[in-house]
Amino acid sequence: MATHLVELLRMSDPVLHGFSEIYVWAPKAMLSRLASRPWLVKCPEPVLERNFLWRAIWQKQRIGGLARDRKCNLLLVVNSSFATDFRPVVTISRNLLPFAWRELWRFGFSPATIKYCLLRQVHSSSFRKASGVIFLTRYAMELITKVTGVLGGHAAVIPHGVDGRFFIEPRISRPLVECSISRPLQLLYVSTVDNYKHQWNVVEAVARLRSEGLPLSLILIGSAYGPALRRLQRVLGRLDPQGSFIRYLGVVPYEELHAYYATADICVFASSCENLPNALLEGMAAGLPIACSNRRPMPDMLGDAGEYFDPESPDSVARAIKRLVESPEMRAHKAQAAYKRAQQYSWKRCADETFGFLARVAAADTAKGRD
Repeated sequence: MATHLVELLRMSDPVLHGFSEIYVWAPKAMLSRLASRPWLVKCPEPVLERNFLWRAIWQKQRIGGLARDRKCNLLLVVNSSFATDFRPVVTISRNLLPFAWRELWRFGFSPATIKYCLLRQVHSSSFRKASGVIFLTRYAMELITKVTGVLGGHAAVIPHGVDGRFFIEPRISRPLVECSISRPLQLLYVSTVDNYKHQWNVVEAVARLRSEGLPLSLILIGSAYGPALRRLQRVLGRLDPQGSFIRYLGVVPYEELHAYYATADICVFASSCENLPNALLEGMAAGLPIACSNRRPMPDMLGDAGEYFDPESPDSVARAIKRLVESPEMRAHKAQAAYKRAQQYSWKRCADETFGFLARVAAADTAKGRD
């Protein structure tokens, strides 16, 4: 969410769409990340540095008055829910998990499940009341509107972009005969360790291929949900207790992440529930062949540039990786195709389409007020 806002404002020219000033209410740390622009007014709000309850109260009681005092003609809420009576308001759908029952129930009867069920209700209510909703993928819009019903306001599908530092021309694919246990093909999977990310199935697949003599290594990067991390650690302890060919690095600073893509040979993405996965876009931009989950929206994004598998089947994961490993020609072809498709996901396009949509919503509200 923070990166989306930073890049949106960095690449935009709101004046071209009829906006003379943009006010951003946010914590100081967030505002410090925003580049200074002539039309940008940074409004620090200490309460937004506190917990969710305080932020909700502030939004309910304060943001409407602040926007009216500034004579704003539209409010963009960059997360999914809002509590203000100010109109028109546009929100962005970011979290698909509350709307995917099968994925949600991977958490069993737990506080996480209760949280996601509550978010399902809160987000649905916000989407129904919003003057406009931005979805990141068509798949997300289709799935969510099956729950919410027809939305009362405008809707648009506007994918976000990829930071330019992730773009790397595809490299020459190393033939298998040039690889060895000491110089293996390196697989990279970047994603939060969670119940629907299936890192343990990727680990099972890689360990199986290693046992068949294929020279592979795997790096896992991402923060972790506690129960899912413990499951991953049990599998790692059983299959590679010394960490000789699989390493889980935990969180890597976002500013350093591109370096890991630059040294990888194959990207793996095994999630079964996504809105618009940043890590998949980054792997595409990095010019890597990708072994990928066959669940939407991944095939919508990657098209024929991916080698697909069932993320819930280690056998299926292993077969997809093996096809890429054994064919440098396939790796080269898939990498070029993925790199080309990644060009569609630019922050400039995202900024232009977003502010174009905001202008249309604001104009429609003005016209409605005149009727």
